[in-house]
Amino acid sequence: MGVAALVVPAVPAAATAAEAAPPPSPAEVIPGQQTQTPALVEGIREPAPAAGDPADAARAYLAARRDTYRIANAGRDLEPAGTLADGGQETVRLRQTHRGVPVLGGEYVVRMEKAANGSRVVTGTSGKYFTGLRTDTAAEVGDALAVERAVDAVLDDLGRERFAGYREGGPDESAPPLTGTSHGLVVLPSGTGVLTRHVTVRGDDPALGEPVLREVYIDARAGYPVLQYSGIKTFGAANAADGKRPADDARGARRLPSGPAADEAGSGVKLDGTTVALDITRDEERGVYLLRDRSRHPEDGGNAITTWDARGKWASEWAGTWPETLQEFASPTPAFGAEATDAGAVDAHWAAGQVHDYYKNRHGRDSLDGRGMTVDSLVGVTDYGQPYVNAFWDGGKMVYGSGDAEYRPLAAALDVVGHEMTHGVVEHTADLVYAGQSGALNEAIADYFGNAVETDVLGIPMDSPDSGLVGEALCRTKSPRECAFRDLDDGRTTTASFLGVGFGTDNGGVHLNSTIFAGALWDVRRDLGPALADRIVYKALTEYLTPLDGFTEGRTAVLAAAKDLGVTGRDLTAVRRAFNAHGIVPNWELALGIDSDVLLERVNTYDSRLGAGGGWWAASQSNEEGSEPYSVWAGRTDGKGRLKLMSPNDGRYHVNPATDGTTVVWVAYGSGPVEVLARPLAGGPVRTLWSGRSVGSSVDVEGDIVTFEHHNHGGRRGVTYLSLKDPANKVSLGGGTYSQAFFPSLSDGKVAYQTRRRVSGSTYEYATRIVDVATGESTVVHQAAPGAGLGPTAISGEYVYWLLDEIDQNGTTALRRAALDGSGVVDLSPETGPTALNVRDLTASREAVTMEARTPVPEMRNEYLAKLWQFPAGADDGTPRRGRVSCNRGEQLSAAAAAGTQVLWLDATTGVSDVVTRRKPAGTCG
Repeated sequence: MGVAALVVPAVPAAATAAEAAPPPSPAEVIPGQQTQTPALVEGIREPAPAAGDPADAARAYLAARRDTYRIANAGRDLEPAGTLADGGQETVRLRQTHRGVPVLGGEYVVRMEKAANGSRVVTGTSGKYFTGLRTDTAAEVGDALAVERAVDAVLDDLGRERFAGYREGGPDESAPPLTGTSHGLVVLPSGTGVLTRHVTVRGDDPALGEPVLREVYIDARAGYPVLQYSGIKTFGAANAADGKRPADDARGARRLPSGPAADEAGSGVKLDGTTVALDITRDEERGVYLLRDRSRHPEDGGNAITTWDARGKWASEWAGTWPETLQEFASPTPAFGAEATDAGAVDAHWAAGQVHDYYKNRHGRDSLDGRGMTVDSLVGVTDYGQPYVNAFWDGGKMVYGSGDAEYRPLAAALDVVGHEMTHGVVEHTADLVYAGQSGALNEAIADYFGNAVETDVLGIPMDSPDSGLVGEALCRTKSPRECAFRDLDDGRTTTASFLGVGFGTDNGGVHLNSTIFAGALWDVRRDLGPALADRIVYKALTEYLTPLDGFTEGRTAVLAAAKDLGVTGRDLTAVRRAFNAHGIVPNWELALGIDSDVLLERVNTYDSRLGAGGGWWAASQSNEEGSEPYSVWAGRTDGKGRLKLMSPNDGRYHVNPATDGTTVVWVAYGSGPVEVLARPLAGGPVRTLWSGRSVGSSVDVEGDIVTFEHHNHGGRRGVTYLSLKDPANKVSLGGGTYSQAFFPSLSDGKVAYQTRRRVSGSTYEYATRIVDVATGESTVVHQAAPGAGLGPTAISGEYVYWLLDEIDQNGTTALRRAALDGSGVVDLSPETGPTALNVRDLTASREAVTMEARTPVPEMRNEYLAKLWQFPAGADDGTPRRGRVSCNRGEQLSAAAAAGTQVLWLDATTGVSDVVTRRKPAGTCG
């Protein structure tokens, strides 16, 4: 996204021109990571080559200092991305390209002083320019295949996360629930670079009907999804608003109604009972007053702060679109009544003005983009008619949920409004990528400024124990501390509490880990005072931070900004102390420990599962930098011996391996059809067993039998099983619009799987089944209630296990077990009651069944993450004897059962994913 020059009114200062600057301090140079270009250079005063345009001057300076910055062709590889001008100060953002292709997160900043005679002096630089990129930019995968693979990847992810239930009476099932739009080539800056096609996937979750908006990056040579994350910037870490900022061509153009109108002074009552003044507009033709404030931009009749009535509308309708039916809130008199109050419209309109004025008066910023953009607030959306307790920024507007019996409409809290509007400011400045640490930094800054506005406007003292609460004003009956979504003063907001998760959970922990950084910023505000601290953080955001920065770079940016503002001595020590107290120091990630044995370090893969059996395990791994296509490796579960490379080095992505200790079977993604491949552990040629459109993550092998889930167009799921010796001898189940099969597992010549079949009209049958491969005889183990969500299966020995969700949106699921003939059905982990968990996946040996589950907790913390729980195979509901497999703090995914009670899994505690194991469960974790 190109950004035009940005000019902010000057804040009075002493001397800012180049010839009046003070003598420089010794230069500070912080090396970049995995690049020869410095991450930060400060304390310099070096002349910039003469140029009228600041971006040209900045690029010419970097080119002239090639020995320092290692940027081979600054004029070709750096594109102007906006200039912030503040008096004689100029901050130029330059975005990196590689052979003409944009680099995700590649951005470099040059700070200069401009004298009255037009000359410039460079005072500092910072950012990320990736010098190691070597990848070719010739794509082998076109847009059509990239979109197809992206949609399939999202559907597969949703199927595993939401199970495979469907809303009865939902959308037409003959139409795909998701669509994709390609935005062209992008280089991911891993190692030498990965050439991808960037696809935005939109639509409805077929199971829950929730809005989906995902950013997916498809390898442009092999067609594999190497990165996927959702990026609508939500206030709370909920599943309902799912997606990333929509592309420029899909945001939906908002048109204010034409006709004569006049600015007026109005009023309304907020949900807390306070009467407030509102800047409104009278529509002369309709004879009504609108929540449309043009007073802050009187010179431009089109730019306004506007509040829209979205009551009864669904959240999925608003992710990057603007339906024609939307109307502004209206009133017959200037005093807006109870209807606008109850909807949260009065709060939204008043608060948007307060946030706008904060940025204008405190930082000289004209609206969210710095150029007076219209501020649109949509109030009252629901989740398919159900209460929606969240809010989000979608790249062009704020959308506020309806609230529920306990939570008021989300616009009722000034810090929530400030939070969402700050996401707009971040997007138009540092544009922090909304995933992982950069996403947590994005959330932290949104929380900081949201709280800053609230404390200033409402007069909350900084030494109040409640000053750091976020969203505390939303509840109808709970106390502020009970109600708050987050607390920036929480003692757990340190890197010792960092939660390593994959991008599939909270976008890599953007909410889970945000208070680590936000807490440090809030301490700075308490120590230095609101005015100075806010200037420091704003300067760090607008002049230092770049899209892929994490906590350590954030610390560096804040310290540098403080120095630029003349902070020294005790105050500068206080800033350092705040970050130190929260554990944000160089290399802090190295202190995170685990209680398990590492079998394979840094797999550097996205969305590939593990397999285990017969004393062996199999996993996919990329290279150290994560830039190479994935290969399948196998090793012994006891950790002895050398690893074996199973897959060919043919440029394809080899993923989702399974093994029985004799053979390894996996899936290969290339620019052609997706293939299921096999190779003996003892060595020999790689064989192709199946070729088709798409294969899910459920793959299994035992002896001569291989089974897997395949996907037809539109995500129609089926199960295939075949003979390893004679692959043409295969049987496929489901795969149609009205008959689907999914989540297969294999043991003792039997395949367990789930089915959903239409019986008549809109009536469907949901069932867990077992088929005997030798005879073809099929057994219905259990029939579920209509509309149930059916999850993964595991079959081993005398039992079959499966997951299901029979109570819609209650946040928990059940682990059910039965004998192979369907008798003795029991819930090992129930869906209701004090021991209920949100179970997502499972694996079984003859001795035990292990489930991946989250504990339903009122706030996002360690217990919420996926952990592994194990039951003995013969446990019953009276004495479940469940225990934790591992006490590691991070996310534990893709469990694979070995012999006895040993389990292998992908562990993200340290911020990277390792293949780890424990031979015995940990039991209880304190």
